[in-house]
Amino acid sequence: MDLLHSWGVQLAVHLQTQYAEFKGLFSLVSEVADLHTTFFFLFPIWFYLRRDVGIKLIWVAVIGDWLNLVLKWVLFGERPYWWVQETRFYRPEPNPVLLQFPLTCETGPGSPSGHAMGAAGVWYVMITALLSLAKENKCSPLLYRFLQIGLWMMLGLVLQLVCMSRVYLAAHFPHQVIAGAITGLIVSECFNRTQWIYSASMKKYFYTTAFLTLFAVGFYLLLKAMGVDLLWTLEKAQKWCVRAEWVHLDSTPFAGLMRNMGTLFGLGLGLHYPLCTVTKMKTSGFFKTGCIVVSLSLLRFLSEWGFSSENHGMFYLLSFIKSAAALFLSTALVPVALSWIVFGKNSEKNL
Repeated sequence: MDLLHSWGVQLAVHLQTQYAEFKGLFSLVSEVADLHTTFFFLFPIWFYLRRDVGIKLIWVAVIGDWLNLVLKWVLFGERPYWWVQETRFYRPEPNPVLLQFPLTCETGPGSPSGHAMGAAGVWYVMITALLSLAKENKCSPLLYRFLQIGLWMMLGLVLQLVCMSRVYLAAHFPHQVIAGAITGLIVSECFNRTQWIYSASMKKYFYTTAFLTLFAVGFYLLLKAMGVDLLWTLEKAQKWCVRAEWVHLDSTPFAGLMRNMGTLFGLGLGLHYPLCTVTKMKTSGFFKTGCIVVSLSLLRFLSEWGFSSENHGMFYLLSFIKSAAALFLSTALVPVALSWIVFGKNSEKNL
């Protein structure tokens, strides 16, 4: 693996030296590729434009990131920014120097890349949804063909930028981002063939959330009992990150697990809120636009809500609550509140 890692470091050094002026672009791409963008920006838009696409986005993102967590615990992937400082591969020559950035110091294992996996899954869902819309609107064969080529090229460009950004930031090796992108596409394609998620009951959402959480925690405890320290990467991040404030607890595996489980549970709560059932969501385009605008505005404020990481247990609990609140707000509270404002007492008939 050292040889493979050295090739990755060589590519990262090349990107950092030859494309230094694109530091801002790569940082922005990496930030946007985070699933936070899906939960707090893309989901509200798609949920009111095409409800089924919004639901699929959440399932693909959550299940994909949960699978990413399990794979990271199994594969024990290194990250360039700490590997290059610990390895003896280059001796007696000095080790290469990799620059670090505010988004470099991820605290979990490196393989596969969660950013590449999430971006691949989410963008695959959106592109297939757009192609499906084109078919439904009886787009001409020639125009559909051009649209198809253009959208798939866009997906390739997005994934290339995300993968390059993660390597540029020294957060991942090239093989890790490639593995993440491929796995994300597979997860998304699996959900293209899954129909039960659109009619899942609240009980199923609860049981799924509980199962995924207990499985991950149980797997962690099992490996810990076998003498495997799954938090070894947190120590490396704290040791080798050039600035302590760049190491964030919200990038740890358990923080990601709680965010994802809160997101899935919040979606279930919102979809099964008594005043906001599936049959009551048929309404005007103006009302849906209002829901999108209000949801995005409120989620922007909610996304800025931070909390202390001194107490890890409380931090994870608040991460779960914040994520659940975000999805419940978008799917239930906003449409119900706007309905009362617009339609008054007859709101339940118009939702």
